[in-house]
Amino acid sequence: MAQIAYPQDPQPAPHTGNGPFLVIANKGSGTNARDGAALTRALEVLSDEDARLRHWAPGEDLRALIAEEIRRGARTVVAAGGDGTVMAVADALHGQDAALAALPLGTFNYFTRGLGLPEDPEAAARALLEARPREIRVATVNGRVFLNNASLGIYPAILKEREDVYRRFGRRRLMAHWSVVRTFWRFQNPMRLTLTEKDGTTRSLRTPLLFVARSSYQLERFHLAGQSAIHRDRLAVLLGRGNSRAALFRLCWRLITRRMEEGRDYELIEAEAIRVETASSRPLLAFDGEKRRTRPPLDFAMDEVPMQVLLPSPEDAQQ
Repeated sequence: MAQIAYPQDPQPAPHTGNGPFLVIANKGSGTNARDGAALTRALEVLSDEDARLRHWAPGEDLRALIAEEIRRGARTVVAAGGDGTVMAVADALHGQDAALAALPLGTFNYFTRGLGLPEDPEAAARALLEARPREIRVATVNGRVFLNNASLGIYPAILKEREDVYRRFGRRRLMAHWSVVRTFWRFQNPMRLTLTEKDGTTRSLRTPLLFVARSSYQLERFHLAGQSAIHRDRLAVLLGRGNSRAALFRLCWRLITRRMEEGRDYELIEAEAIRVETASSRPLLAFDGEKRRTRPPLDFAMDEVPMQVLLPSPEDAQQ
């Protein structure tokens, strides 16, 4: 798994706890009895330092909810859910005076796994009690925070197909992989994009995929280049290659088998900031599992304001 670099304090301050905790669960995230029981056990662990549970639904003012709880004393805001829930909480919390933490209750949980937290929510809660806050720079697209990736083209199409497959066959990882195959087989129209980097360099191209990564763990998991860019607090921008159905199918197979190669299957750009203009007037944008139609241009950037994130100690991190 990805290795986390832990800053070494010359004179570490004594750990005084991370609570009180505000735990936010998404009402509409497809909760089930198993997840409910796991959340209850995690809350029991966090209650040792005071924990309060609040439910939230998309469309409600999450930033105001968090601000209210911070005024009541919350020091750490815990997103209980998958990557989409964590992203929404991070976006609402950014710039407020509390640390971000997460409990893994989603399908993939790339963010929590990248931090080194256990996949079991109860074990993750125990790790959060001893974790230390660290400053981490987050990425944004048109001012919205994302933690793992944001993309245009075939990946958002995969997410749409995945939702349909999940509704029909259930939320299983095998079904997620099947949705990849189905989407690549149907997808035939590469995008026309114009990219402008921070130094003013501009280029136009056709590509089936623009993938802007911020998660070293996710890149490592799929054997993709760009981890060095992440460690330098830059964006890893991957541009897919393949303009025919046969080429896209080969790209699909190499993605599933984790044999994609830089230069053959995709091009990598490292950037502090990049503007993307599209021929489409309302392209489908995906970021950390969420999707929305948006108007170009799309401005991807590393945010200047760091976020406090709870990282487990090396002893508690997953091996």
